[in-house]
Formats: sequence, C-alpha cells, structure tokens
Amino acid sequence: MLDGNEDYIQITTIERHILEEQSSHPEATGVLTSLLYDIALAGKVIASKTTRAGLAEILGRTEETNVQGEVVQKLDRFADLTLYRLNYHTGRLAVMASEEHADILPIPPEYRTGKYVLLFDPLDGSSNIDFNIPVGTIFAVYRRISEDGPGTLEDCLQPGRNLVVAGYLIYGSSTMFVYTTGHGVHGFTLDPSVGEFLLSHPHIRTSEEPAYFSANLGNRTCWSEGVNKFTDYLLGLDSQREALNLRYIGSLMADFHRNLLSGGIFYYPADRKDPTKPRGKLRLLYEASPLAFIIEQAGGYGSDGEQNILDIHPESLHQRTPLFIGNRELVEKAEDFLKRYD
Repeated sequence: MLDGNEDYIQITTIERHILEEQSSHPEATGVLTSLLYDIALAGKVIASKTTRAGLAEILGRTEETNVQGEVVQKLDRFADLTLYRLNYHTGRLAVMASEEHADILPIPPEYRTGKYVLLFDPLDGSSNIDFNIPVGTIFAVYRRISEDGPGTLEDCLQPGRNLVVAGYLIYGSSTMFVYTTGHGVHGFTLDPSVGEFLLSHPHIRTSEEPAYFSANLGNRTCWSEGVNKFTDYLLGLDSQREALNLRYIGSLMADFHRNLLSGGIFYYPADRKDPTKPRGKLRLLYEASPLAFIIEQAGGYGSDGEQNILDIHPESLHQRTPLFIGNRELVEKAEDFLKRYD
C-alpha cells in the first residue's frame, strides 16, 4: 500500500510524449503524430530481427547490390520493406525515398496521398551486422512542395532547413528512438518486456566540454592538409589543446549517438585520392541532413567543412557530402582549419 513517502518516477511512453507535443500546437491534425507512431512501430519490428538475426536466418548478404554499389544485407532489405509497408497505404505521405533505391518510392495509385514526405536510411551501418556492432535507422520528414496528386522528386530534394521531423533508432544492447520536431531532442528506450518505448533521455543537450572525437584515422593519407591539421589539433600534437580521446566504431549511428550524449565530434571528410568520392561518402539526404537537424536542436552543429549542412540544397537523391558533426566549437574549429590550409 502506498504510504505517501515514495519517490515517484514518472513513466512517459513515446505515445504519451508525442500526444503532449501535439497538444502544444493547436493547429496540429494528428497526422504527423500517427506517422511517428508508425516509424516507432517499424523500429520495434526491425529491432526484433536485429537481436536474433542469425536465428531468424536474416544474418548475411543477398546477391544484390544497391544504388550505392554496396552489397545488400538481408537485414537491409527487411528493414527497407518494413518501413515502406507500414507507410505506403496510410494516406499521410505524398512520396518516400530510401537510401536503398535509385529512384523515389511513389505511393501506389489506389491509395490517397498526404502532405508529408518520408526519407530514410533503413539500416545504417549494416556492414557491421556480422560483428554484432550497433546499427540504426535514420529518418527525415518534410512537408511536400507539390500541391496535390502523386509526390515528386522535387518534394524529396529539400534542404535540411525545411525538415519537420528528424530522428533515428539505434539497435544495440538496447533499442533507442531519438527524435526532434524542432523543439528539443528526446530519447526513448524500448522496454522489451512490455514492447513500449519509454522516455529515458528528455531534452538531450550535447556537452559543451567534448570528450571524444570519432574519425577513421586509417584514411589520413586521403585527407586534405586542413583535415590533417585539425586531426593533429584534436590529438594534442600542436600544443593548442589537450588531446581528446579517440573513439571510432565505424558505425555512423553508434559514433554519433555516443558523441551526442557525451560530447564530441564525428567527421568523415572528402577523399582526395578517390575520384569517385570527391564530395565525401555520407549521403546528404539520408544521413547528414537529419543528423545535423538533431545535433542543432541539441546545441551542436553539422557542417560539410565550409557551410552548415542544413543550408545545402540537394541536387540528387543520393548526393554525398563530407560531414563534421557534434560539438559546435569543434566543428567551427574544423571549418577554420579547412579555410586556412585547403
């Protein structure tokens, strides 16, 4: 029996949290709320496979390659289909686009189209699946530009400044759902015993005292002088600052998530020796823009080394970009090094 002396911990489900956010916007219709529910549901389904991939015969590669020229993992395909099948018939979306497909994913003509656009990387870091390293789903939601009817390519090619929602799910020792609607960043952890995302990280702010930097130092011979000078700065080799701790997993979602919570910077610069990657490896629409929107809402900054990622107007669905993202002071320092030496 409760005696009135207990310390109460408020338990907030993702459903309740989204509804409370909706209530603060009288003009809201509930469509975006329902879309977020569906993405969270997709995350639960995908998580159910990532945690037992081998037993579910999901682990391993297919015989296919995607538009990026990468071998498609079985779990890639499963995640891609899950997100599409949960959203194509709801009447909330005008069009979708996936990192796994060369072209936009239109809504079948027998279903109504809505006012939102969904872009997603269904399973970022899937090359790490075989090694039990965390992977994730990244998503971005825009309002359509076209007035009505089937959604168009133009609806998808919007700068990050136009984002309505951005978020990600990370599948590791636990499954987390992190999102922002432009009013702060909130994280939810999946309780598998009840099958619900519970608010575990409200109002996330990245630390102003960075702890880590994350970069593949094996690529240093491919980097510009400015990037290498910046790396020396982080390593404390130029005596301007104490060295930061290097933490690099090789999974964007894992490295970004750790640095978001603990403070730091992740960077993947352009490859000066690979003519096929003159503008970097990471995808602007599916990775860089949504993560830059999240980090900005958490007090950080995302840049291509010259300008804010959110100000870049994409020209193609699979446009690539260099990415420097995390603690604002460090990202601006990177821009300064590139400006001075490149």
